[in-house]
Amino acid sequence: RLVRVFFGFLAAVACGILYAAYLSAYHDRKFWFSTRQELERELTFQGGSGVYYYYYKHMLTVPSFERGFYELTIDNRTVSGQTINAVERLSLYPELITSYIYRVTDSQDFVEPIYFYVGAVFGLQAVYVTALFVCSWVMSGTWVAGMLAVAWYVINRPDTTKVDFAIPLRDNWALPYFSCQVAALTGFLSNNISSATEMFCYLTMSATTFTFLLVWEHSHYMADIHKVYLSSLFPVYLCQFQNPALLSSPLLGLLIGSVLARYFQQKMKKGPFVARLMKLFLHFHLVFTTAITFSYLVKKLIPVSESDFILKFLEVKFGLNTTTDFITNFLLCQESFQTPSQDLFLRLTQSSVLPFYLLVLTVCLLSTLQTIYRRLSGQPMKTNVRLEDGRIGEQPEVIYHVCHTLLFGGLALLFDGMKYLWTPYVCMFTAFGVCSPDLWMTVFKWLKLKSIHPVVLSLILSTAVPTIIGFSLWREYCPRVLAELSDVQEFYDHDTVELINWIKSQAPVAAVFAGSPQLLGTVKLCSGSAVTSLPLYSDINLLRRTEDTYQVYALRSAEDIYKILTSQKTNYVIIEDSICNELSLNKGCRLKDLLDISNGHVIYDKEEIYSFSKHRRFCHEIKMNYSPYTNYFTRVFWNRSYHVYKVNTVISFQY
Repeated sequence: RLVRVFFGFLAAVACGILYAAYLSAYHDRKFWFSTRQELERELTFQGGSGVYYYYYKHMLTVPSFERGFYELTIDNRTVSGQTINAVERLSLYPELITSYIYRVTDSQDFVEPIYFYVGAVFGLQAVYVTALFVCSWVMSGTWVAGMLAVAWYVINRPDTTKVDFAIPLRDNWALPYFSCQVAALTGFLSNNISSATEMFCYLTMSATTFTFLLVWEHSHYMADIHKVYLSSLFPVYLCQFQNPALLSSPLLGLLIGSVLARYFQQKMKKGPFVARLMKLFLHFHLVFTTAITFSYLVKKLIPVSESDFILKFLEVKFGLNTTTDFITNFLLCQESFQTPSQDLFLRLTQSSVLPFYLLVLTVCLLSTLQTIYRRLSGQPMKTNVRLEDGRIGEQPEVIYHVCHTLLFGGLALLFDGMKYLWTPYVCMFTAFGVCSPDLWMTVFKWLKLKSIHPVVLSLILSTAVPTIIGFSLWREYCPRVLAELSDVQEFYDHDTVELINWIKSQAPVAAVFAGSPQLLGTVKLCSGSAVTSLPLYSDINLLRRTEDTYQVYALRSAEDIYKILTSQKTNYVIIEDSICNELSLNKGCRLKDLLDISNGHVIYDKEEIYSFSKHRRFCHEIKMNYSPYTNYFTRVFWNRSYHVYKVNTVISFQY
């Protein structure tokens, strides 16, 4: 057994290291990272994610770590006219920890800061796949399941991770800890573990839960496990500077409701079937009622600005209401919040993971429902389930994962962005199922197989099926994966490089720039200039500022735009041709359409939308260089993609 465990952990670590090496090689090949200048390397942090890396750079330039941390808590050089706590607002603990390690280890003598940062993220991805390996291995009993889980994860990489194009995103820092949390909880729920292993899993759960909550603002879920989450929430609340959103989160409300329900229903497992069923419904009613009441009281005592907005967003998402509000419609048009396309399920089917996932989920779910029925009927639950019993649904870790995967699957069907949480889970859960003799034995028990001994057949299938799957995946996808490393790709954004170089050489150091949030994240990263907003969609105040800045693409007058920009203390406004001249099949989601709907500048005729206003579209008219636009704005830079206008401090009324 020790030899098997040793080689299993060796295989898990090897898979993690190989995956990190693959990511590093692929990233360097895709962006020609090692041959680029510093500015061009920073521009590879796409989607506005580079703003996080800016703070990492800042922490390396300050005289001391303590001084840098203090400056970030009273940051008045990022968002114009505002002093923000950047650590709380942007969840900057990954950058703080990474910069601290870089400083104390004197790594500047061996590696450049950007390589250290990228290497830290790739290292966490290695931890991610290692945890998936271990989780599938613990549940199935064979490390072949772990290798299959990692193989599916790598093959479906476009749907499992965003690390390819946006390294600094919070997801890439937080999800590895979530994966470790799930693996530790799986071990904790297993029946056949020693007290020392149980304590190790408990401590691992506590550490990873705390870290996961700390580095990402989105989290979830449980006798002893309640203590882990409650004890993790309190220090996170302190570390996030008494963030009121944590106190009003569904997580805390459900935990408190569950604790109270367990206290008041200590005899829930006694009585006839109908009585137990009624007690179960009463238990859920008590949990959710307590959670809703607690959240309501917290929101009344400690106002949380996002709560009403989230409710409004969900109403529109589920078709219960309609709105002309720009921010709500803008978020609904983001790819992450839209319903996933059929291409996702087609890709998962082609890699064979989805068909086997549905098989494994069906068997485990039905067996779990059987277990629930037995418990409600008064039958005792076996503490030591044997293979010949064919009851995979009586394993606590299987019940937990069935509930988890159903929850994630439901969210992934609603929001495309949730696929990055659900798809890795699918890979792990499916690999466990096809490699588990208990699953095949459960099926044979239902079929009442007698011609062949079911135990022998289940052991054969639990080895043969993953072997066949693994061979077919290796034959079809191994050449593709290796080809990605040999493909010569070119990434060079000449216009953005030209824009940033102009800002760094011509614009005053104290200048404030307005533009799209993604571009402003790049401007902040590469030049350090103050901006009017940031690419942070979880902050309602920044979203309101973004709406104001986006008015340059609306049907508004020069005077209106001038008043909006000066109210945000803007010195320069950047107009992007890609937004101004946007062409899209989904006409209702173009930025111009969202602004026109919000501003009431639309006419509906036979289900068609037509824009109408006494003013022409600002981003087009300002390029014509005539009055009154020249009275308020002066063009100072332009290329094929960007037009930069200075907001005049003295208005000229020349015609």
